[in-house]
Amino acid sequence: MKKLLEFGRKAMFYVRVLSGYEERRIRSLRLQLQQGIQSARQKREALRKIPEQLILSEVRRMVEEMQNLNKSLEETETAINKYFEPIDKEAQTVVDMQLEKDKSRIQMMGAMYKQALYEKVEQEAAAEVNKAKAMISQRKSENASTVQQEAQMR
Repeated sequence: MKKLLEFGRKAMFYVRVLSGYEERRIRSLRLQLQQGIQSARQKREALRKIPEQLILSEVRRMVEEMQNLNKSLEETETAINKYFEPIDKEAQTVVDMQLEKDKSRIQMMGAMYKQALYEKVEQEAAAEVNKAKAMISQRKSENASTVQQEAQMR
């Protein structure tokens, strides 16, 4: 019986081969294997891309956080500038007043310096006039004494 079953199997195999059934079955099995391999490759590629996508999404998130931080810093800076604006104006007026005082002080010192120079020149001129008067009076007295001596000699 075994031989009969074996012969039946072989006969069925030959019928399938001759009818093309076995070839189609082999092709379908091969196609299934190729599709399985292809899907495995696609899954592997997808798994490789996941870390890249994670990194890219993390970088995008960090960039968005940095942009939000920059925006909040700019808003804070604007708020600080608005807060200190009146103080800056008052400081500017104080500085302007100091500059005005310094200007007037410099002008005053310049006027005092000119006045001191003028007085010094006047004193020098008066001293020269007094010196000239003294020399003139001394010459007159010398002339008078020589005139008296000449008169006495005569």
